[in-house]
Amino acid sequence: MAEKNDARDEAPADAPQDVNARLIAKTIPVTVLTGFLGAGKTTLLNKLLGHPDMGEAAVLINEFGEIGIDHLLVKETREDTVLLNSGCLCCTVRGDLVNAMRELFWQRFDKKIPWFKRVVIETTGLADPAPIIHTLMTDPTVGPRYRLDGIVTVVDAVNGPQSLDSQPESVKQAAVADRIVLTKADLATPEQLATIRDRLRALNPAAPVFDATADFGPKDLFDAGLFSSDRKIADVAGWLREEAFAQDHDDHEHGHGHDHSHDHHHDHGHGHDHHHDPNRHDARISSFCMTVEDPIPWEKFVTWMEMLITTQGENLLRIKGILNVVGEPNPVAVHGVQHLFHPPVGLPAWPDDDHRSKIVFITRDIGRKVIEDTFKAFVGEDTTGP
Repeated sequence: MAEKNDARDEAPADAPQDVNARLIAKTIPVTVLTGFLGAGKTTLLNKLLGHPDMGEAAVLINEFGEIGIDHLLVKETREDTVLLNSGCLCCTVRGDLVNAMRELFWQRFDKKIPWFKRVVIETTGLADPAPIIHTLMTDPTVGPRYRLDGIVTVVDAVNGPQSLDSQPESVKQAAVADRIVLTKADLATPEQLATIRDRLRALNPAAPVFDATADFGPKDLFDAGLFSSDRKIADVAGWLREEAFAQDHDDHEHGHGHDHSHDHHHDHGHGHDHHHDPNRHDARISSFCMTVEDPIPWEKFVTWMEMLITTQGENLLRIKGILNVVGEPNPVAVHGVQHLFHPPVGLPAWPDDDHRSKIVFITRDIGRKVIEDTFKAFVGEDTTGP
């Protein structure tokens, strides 16, 4: 009888790629939801949160400016909804993002929050996605627990071409996407739709484009697989290399405790500076919150908004607020982008005991004083800070 060959009977060792696949499968998928100001990210997030497949998802919401509004407008806000409000994700919030994800994981582990199987990060509309991608792919405290599962970018069919022309962040958001959701197609002309689709095809030929009004759910947008720049335009890999270099530089400079700025350039001819001031993206763009103590007469508010949109629309990058309107027991949400002001939405209840009206403005070349002075002239109410 032949002698038994123990080595031959042993189970073959797993190939390294098999081990990696099992480890990756144990991590929590992360989807980044991005898109320029007013494109409709919060609306899409609300649509997704209403789907049964989103029952075990944690949401991280970043906002640009001194006070957050978006988290109050997300329906079915749960204990595992976290607001990151320390600034633009592309700059100062990187550390906060890592800390928030780490805290979420341990709260989940300790059963302090509901169990979740997916994380969705809604970025501010001014976020450069490259630093977010770089952080999620390379941070040693994030990698063992999470994996970047895809980028979903929301693009406004009406204002999208102008954003692509004037805002380099908008170009990057479209180029890095694994899935693109086109909003406001019903408000666009056939020529506008053809233009934005051609622009998106040139920037990102591989990403499928969904109409926001179509019947789709989380399974259509998520599970895109590990993020890779291989099927994207060459600029994407270059942006990520720039970010890796910038991160090494930042780590050194921040150790000395002083501010810095860095330039991002790419082949489409855009460039911009990032300054680590959470309320400013560059010298022309600023954010502020206007708070009104007393209930607001709706007709006067509408007249004021019509005046602002007519005279300053191009530079009103976003207006979003929760109003205490005369005669209304519950808050009214308002939202406008440049020359487009959406119909008001009545909310079911106030989120807390603070019933003051709060309106967040993100503007280009429009100072706070102009907004406050015109509000007082048209509405007759005094305003304060947050």
